Amino acid sequence: MATQLLMISDTHIPGRARRLPEALLRQADAADLIIHAGDWVVASVLDELEEHAPVLGVYGNNDGADLRARLPEIAERTIGGLRLAVIHETGPSQRREMRMDAAFPGIDVLVFGHSHIPWDTTTPRGLRLLNPGSPTDRRRQPVHTMMTALADDGALRDVRMLPL
Repeated sequence: MATQLLMISDTHIPGRARRLPEALLRQADAADLIIHAGDWVVASVLDELEEHAPVLGVYGNNDGADLRARLPEIAERTIGGLRLAVIHETGPSQRREMRMDAAFPGIDVLVFGHSHIPWDTTTPRGLRLLNPGSPTDRRRQPVHTMMTALADDGALRDVRMLPL
């Protein structure tokens, strides 16, 4: 059975925005699973997202003890036949593909955040690396972003970077 994914990271509420964007919440309502790659900042964001769909998330470097008590540093789950992992930070972009191949040998898709820079590459081993950017803090990017995808029968399809 196909699983509709919404991928986000680095929401930084309330520092970068007072609330989650309405367009994101509409996508959350359409999702079967929300993946958040850390830097929530406040636990109320996790609580709010859980009202829309199940959440698979990790804590980031800006998350305090309350979120660290509820979330792991690395999360792994099989979804739609795909072995998926989530982590906040992967380090510098140079040699990222090689480092992540070594760090996540049994994983098909790795969702990460931290940089606020959208990223979609495939490593030499075939690991798909996805960074959805940030829906609230675009930093040096032209727009705020989030990602959607469909996990189905061991494949990740229809990966879309959505501007906000």
